Amino acid sequence: MKRLYSTLVFLLFSYSTFGQSSSMFSKEAVLEDLDYLYTSLKDAHYNLYAYTSKETFDSAYSSIKNSIQKDSLSLLETSNLYQKLAAFAKNGHTGITFPIQSYGEYVYAGGTLFPLEIAFEDNKPLIRKNWSDNQNIKIGSEVLSINGKSINEVLAKIYPQISAERLYFKNVKIELLSFPRFYWQMFGKQDSFEIEVKEDGKTQKYTLKAVKGIEEYEMKRNEIINPSRELKFIKKSAYLHVGNFSGDEKLYQNFIDSAFTEIKKQKSKNLIIDIRNHGGGDDSFSDYLISYFANKPFKWNSEFTLKTSKFLKEHTRQNFDTTEVYWQKVLTKKDGEIYKYEFEEYQPQTKKKRFKGKVYVLVNRQSHSQSAVTAAQIQDYDFATIVGEETGDYPSLYASIFQYSLPNTKIPIAVSKGYIVRINGSKKQEGVIPDIIIKDYLLDEDDEILNELLKKINDN
Repeated sequence: MKRLYSTLVFLLFSYSTFGQSSSMFSKEAVLEDLDYLYTSLKDAHYNLYAYTSKETFDSAYSSIKNSIQKDSLSLLETSNLYQKLAAFAKNGHTGITFPIQSYGEYVYAGGTLFPLEIAFEDNKPLIRKNWSDNQNIKIGSEVLSINGKSINEVLAKIYPQISAERLYFKNVKIELLSFPRFYWQMFGKQDSFEIEVKEDGKTQKYTLKAVKGIEEYEMKRNEIINPSRELKFIKKSAYLHVGNFSGDEKLYQNFIDSAFTEIKKQKSKNLIIDIRNHGGGDDSFSDYLISYFANKPFKWNSEFTLKTSKFLKEHTRQNFDTTEVYWQKVLTKKDGEIYKYEFEEYQPQTKKKRFKGKVYVLVNRQSHSQSAVTAAQIQDYDFATIVGEETGDYPSLYASIFQYSLPNTKIPIAVSKGYIVRINGSKKQEGVIPDIIIKDYLLDEDDEILNELLKKINDN
């Protein structure tokens, strides 16, 4: 049963997806859906005002509503308005995703993009990838301005569109979905870019041509999230990259079974499990993984509560098997009621199957959703040593999302219907803090976290 999803949307394009022009919506239809979004968020969200006040949210709604003056709006304009309202909840699992359809139509029609990707180090926007025809620009240079706007002004335009609990997580999402895409979303098509950067302490100015969205950008880059599954051996250590906690569960279990069989054959002293650049997924996947090195029964949360609502009930009747106990409770509770849902302890594998050596779990700021929850779970039970940098997502979080579409525009909205508390009961507004902290620099291809850990293991 899927209870905790990643809200991330990975931009995997197919030409068949984008064949029509963006829809146009009347002012009346846009206003109706804005009202529907406002009402449904208040009704369906577990705690809409956890990170923002009611006054702030209501003020944002009024401001956005008053800003709608045109007789008709495009799909992109409409999506941006709704995305901004949802983002005022400051909840990473509640919101409207990046406008994929509008973006796809744009780039497949020959649209161009800003040619530099950005990573944030110590809150500074540094150049991570240079797709321009000017290779003199150094990787790691700090971006100061673009087309006459300071980088702070540019980011101030982008940040309100991103659903996240804090600035650290907003920056993580910009890295994830990429700065050029967000820049296009908020500033539209630009043929060239006048930029200022700081290189080696000196300010430099460059004029860059926009790059073709498909041929010179999408086809050259790799997404940060890595769903691949891999087992390899590095001296006395087994390295296991488990991929996302989603997909065909039986195939995933077969991979885990075969991996641990091979690890046992190789008599590995250490096991390194990599859940960096991880899109999250479902607890049934992560629990199965943990069962191979847990030394006692375990759960994935200390408390899991849900809020039922009119919107959730309608969604449940349309999409799920209402004979299941989990969904029956949604339907039988009163609208607005918050209730606990208990999970049975998950049992470890038999002693014969279990890995008994030292286990390390790698995380970084791109360990999202269920991967952050899993890292906290492992840490709190002391099943392994967590290595890397603080996760962007909180391990105690508003999640367990469901999704519905707005009636006129059909734009989908994801809403958190549950609250998950990590095993140790902490509700601190922070990510998972590793036991061994090693920074993960996205500016280069070096794997600082894995390499530093291997040095420590070999030193011991």
